[in-house]
Amino acid sequence: ETAASLLGDDWEVASEPSRIKGRAGVAIAARRGSVELFDVRPCLDEAETDADSGRWIEAVAVKGGERVRVVSAYFHSGEKDTPKQEAKMAHLPRIGARMDALLASGEDALVCGDFNVVRSRLDIKNWTPNHNKRSGVLDEEIAFLDAWVDAGWHDVVRDLAGPVQGPYSWWSQRGKAFDNDAGWRIDYQFATPALAGRASSFAIARAASYDARFSDHAPVTVVYGE
Repeated sequence: ETAASLLGDDWEVASEPSRIKGRAGVAIAARRGSVELFDVRPCLDEAETDADSGRWIEAVAVKGGERVRVVSAYFHSGEKDTPKQEAKMAHLPRIGARMDALLASGEDALVCGDFNVVRSRLDIKNWTPNHNKRSGVLDEEIAFLDAWVDAGWHDVVRDLAGPVQGPYSWWSQRGKAFDNDAGWRIDYQFATPALAGRASSFAIARAASYDARFSDHAPVTVVYGE
């Protein structure tokens, strides 16, 4: 089923499926009558291949007189010392080029999604056994996220939460990771400065118990404005 069919007629949906069988795509949903979507861009750049399809979609969301360019993204998960990691490391600079362009445009922009990279030991319960040993916790990956923040993007949840452990948004399906809150913070909202300044609160909808989960991820919600 498509995202539009699942959500129903109350929602306008821009979506980009993956061209690889069995892999999900990305989507942006806006409630009809409240927010309109324009200028949909269904891929990261002209270099996209089938392997990169379903990883990036952006649209301008308009509500009243306010406009925000919203990106829904899924970064490669990678696997250390394999071709999957090579694909991830080739994809990250392309994402950076687009984020540089968005930042330079001066428009309000928001990049949301599963980045599959932590930023520091605060973003993963078990930092020491994973750091530089597992994809998502490699210094060369973390450097990209830090460079985007240094350039002017804001990691909105970290800004709001402060220097605390977590809050996590992903827990392995294996063992007791969820029960022990041995999580990772890999789902982000990166915002341009003016938009980030309007962020007032966030929530992570962690399920009450393992059997109540619908995914190994939990939704990350941010309120911008009052």
